[in-house]
Amino acid sequence: MPEAGLFLVLIVTVSLAFDFINGFHDTANAIATVVSTRVLTPRAAIVMAAGLNFVGALLSTKVASTISGGLVLASAATQSVILAALIGAIAWNLITWRLGIPSSSSHALIGGLCGAALSHGGGRVIIWKGLLGKVIIPLFASPIAGFVIGFIVMTSIYLIFARIRHRRVNYVFRHLQIWSAALMALNHGLNDAQKTMGIITLALVGLRILHTNAVPTWVKLACAVAMALGTSAGGWRIIKTMGHRIIRLEPVHGFAAETTASIVILVASRFGMPVSTTHVISGSIFGVGASRRLSAVRWGVAVDMLTAWILTLPMAAAIAAVSYFIITALGFR
Repeated sequence: MPEAGLFLVLIVTVSLAFDFINGFHDTANAIATVVSTRVLTPRAAIVMAAGLNFVGALLSTKVASTISGGLVLASAATQSVILAALIGAIAWNLITWRLGIPSSSSHALIGGLCGAALSHGGGRVIIWKGLLGKVIIPLFASPIAGFVIGFIVMTSIYLIFARIRHRRVNYVFRHLQIWSAALMALNHGLNDAQKTMGIITLALVGLRILHTNAVPTWVKLACAVAMALGTSAGGWRIIKTMGHRIIRLEPVHGFAAETTASIVILVASRFGMPVSTTHVISGSIFGVGASRRLSAVRWGVAVDMLTAWILTLPMAAAIAAVSYFIITALGFR
């Protein structure tokens, strides 16, 4: 039992490290637009995002329940599986962060979990219905929804404010964008921090410390703090990609993209779907840009991002699978 206890401490530590990395990797989701439009300074935006990430992480546990009980069987959640899953997710996050590519921390974690579980017990330990309904379908549907709704929201704003001077419109939306960025930061914490809560809870169930997948209060608080601290560290490589390389953003565009993404993420969180905030906000930015004209969007960046999105699940799974074999070869179970 002491060995199991030490291994659990290691898993919790690595889980919180993932949450921290998730925070700085995905900071851009909440603040890239508000920084690039110069509505808020980087420091002010990060402080706001960190605080609201913390609050959002405490508001619900539906996504955590999906991770802890809806993707792999609890019997497959051995300590080595969980640790390998985290290693796969962290490694892929750091690779994409280094390259400045806004990939999905959510799908890196899910890919890592499935890859490690498959290595441990084969296809029988995966809950395929949950994986398809909660992960695969939303993987494609959420950025498409962001694109479509972003296009509609921005087109509607153009029509409503068509006869108002451009300078006046930007003045109004400079204030509104603070609220939309705040809402985006809240929803980022609501969806993303819960994934690590789910992983730790799954480990506790696997060790039979817990008998249900209800998330303990200490897990909620620890993950919320780790996410907030990671967010406070910033993620400037990805902020540059999302805030400058997709389209030239003004406050009105930032408001439309953030409001759209918040709606999509809030709905997904309501149904316990661990969607990628990165995918959603990126799709929203593309939709907002396309409402001006298709050539306003740098589609080459879209291709790079799409490639990273497609690769995330299998690459994180592959790294986790290799990690699992190494961990077990060293004698850990």
